[in-house]
Amino acid sequence: MAASTTMQTSGGKAKPKLSFWQLWNMNFGFFGIQFGWGLQLANMSGIYAQLKANPDEIPILWLAGPMTGLLIQPLIGSMSDRTWTKFGRRRPYFFIGSILASLGLFFMPESQLLWMAATLLWVLDASINVSMEPFRAFVADKLDISQRTAGFAMQSFFIGLGQTFANLLPWIFSKMGVIGTTESGISLTTKYAFQLGAVIFFLSVLYTCFTTSEYPPEDMEAFEREKEENKGIAGYFKELFDSVGSIPKTMKQLAVVQMFTWFGLFCMWMFFGLMTSYHIFGATSADSPEFRAGGEWNGINFATYSVVCFLAAFLIPVIAKETSRKFVHTIALICGGIGLISVLFITNQYILLLSMVGVGIAWASILSMPYAILSGALPPNKMGVYMGIFNFFIVIPEILASLFLGKIVKTIFGEGSIEAPLYIVVAGGVSLLIAAFFVRFVDDNNG
Repeated sequence: MAASTTMQTSGGKAKPKLSFWQLWNMNFGFFGIQFGWGLQLANMSGIYAQLKANPDEIPILWLAGPMTGLLIQPLIGSMSDRTWTKFGRRRPYFFIGSILASLGLFFMPESQLLWMAATLLWVLDASINVSMEPFRAFVADKLDISQRTAGFAMQSFFIGLGQTFANLLPWIFSKMGVIGTTESGISLTTKYAFQLGAVIFFLSVLYTCFTTSEYPPEDMEAFEREKEENKGIAGYFKELFDSVGSIPKTMKQLAVVQMFTWFGLFCMWMFFGLMTSYHIFGATSADSPEFRAGGEWNGINFATYSVVCFLAAFLIPVIAKETSRKFVHTIALICGGIGLISVLFITNQYILLLSMVGVGIAWASILSMPYAILSGALPPNKMGVYMGIFNFFIVIPEILASLFLGKIVKTIFGEGSIEAPLYIVVAGGVSLLIAAFFVRFVDDNNG
């Protein structure tokens, strides 16, 4: 992609507006990244169950995602802030992460044992985080404040689109006549979806790497001096700890919103597929045909909220401009909370799709509004590290859910309960409503 007609810098100067296709190119890699996340979120609980994990064991097996996010994202953010090569600042991380993540996706459905799948998930999540974290800073690097809402909304569009195709793949393979399982019991529809997803992940990120340029630091001497002061891993951690101690007020306010938001989402991702199999399709075990049918239908569930997400991504910037980003985010979270709570009253697989409409509206806003609000409160030369630190407030509630939710489920519902997934999904909806309440306390001076 050709550079803008006016030179862009990484400093505080105003940046020229990018065209629609420039926004498209710079965010296209998110299509592949979310393809990877989408396959994982819709299918990992099913894979674990097919490898003989009990429902109360599922949360701890999901620990890989939040732990790697906690460790990898701020470190990669700090490293990318201090990187400048002939390939750019953020793009080397996109590329390396995409290679490793694609390998993780390809080999995941080849797992023979539960521990193999759990180990591969750690590798997969760490690699996706290497690719994904710099993308948030990349948008802030390239866009003026006035265009960041549109930039992050474009990310929401590609995230929704990627999830849609990822979630539909197992169902599509089923309709194409693919049946059966691997030797370890994993559905062949899941296997082929993951392996095709590996190719799509790599090619999508590669597209952004080759079609989008980056701009060097405004003051190269100051950049090199600061880089030398924070040299090596010790320097990266020093910068990280210094930055944690001086996080902006807006980030602190958004932290509470994010904590409740992502706890609710994690409850959904861990248990919505199991809830669909057990509550909607009437499965009695993970070996039953009803369980596999429910898993495939959960791809339709998640595809539905993904379709709503990428459609809503076009409307969110318009509505936010006419009202405010806080208003949009509040209403969106309420829609998501009502959507998840409604599963208590649904027993039909088609009506269940209506609950996903609310989730899709929430998801579109979750992926754009907090970042658009936050980016205006961050210093440009620390965009990567602060975006990484902001991820703490996503992964901490997920870690807490992974460590303790299984024990809570086992205590309340008993070991191996097939009723528990329904009520955990509802608890996730309540958490989204609480998050919506706390949006009112967030300062947003830029919109």
